[in-house]
Amino acid sequence: MQPLSFRRALVADSSAIASLANAAYRGETSRQGWTTEADLLDGLRTTAAEVQRLIESADSGILVAIRDGEIVASVCVELKGDAAHVGLFVVNPGMQGGGIGKQLLTYAEGYAQQHWPVRKFVMHVITLRHELIAFYERRGYHRTGVFETFPVNPEIWQPRLAGLQLEVLQKFI
Repeated sequence: MQPLSFRRALVADSSAIASLANAAYRGETSRQGWTTEADLLDGLRTTAAEVQRLIESADSGILVAIRDGEIVASVCVELKGDAAHVGLFVVNPGMQGGGIGKQLLTYAEGYAQQHWPVRKFVMHVITLRHELIAFYERRGYHRTGVFETFPVNPEIWQPRLAGLQLEVLQKFI
């Protein structure tokens, strides 16, 4: 097995990234890993068109981890004020738990610091995802106590539980 390499995503990667995100978060394939949202949400996590929009935006970038020529993980960083927002963070479900996510998050934070005048990193995590929140806390993120209603997007996803909320996590540089 080759070591990981990292790079900024290309528009040509849009479909592969969307497929990876949907496989890692939703449906039966997501149950191979520990980041599944299959019990919380039905539908898709994202679309290739949304991924392409993020890739093409001047204020965001999708970064990918590649092993043996295949995209095995991705993360989006978006500049909003003095913060880099981290989202769409996915690792191939069959490869989770092997350190890929830690490496990619470190790469993404470094990328944001090199390209933008950021003072902090911000992310939104479903409050019921205790193991995911704990993962981010081990990476230096802190719970803020700021909560938001989970967004409604019935054309793409449908909540399986009523009242889902997101908590804002942040990490100061």
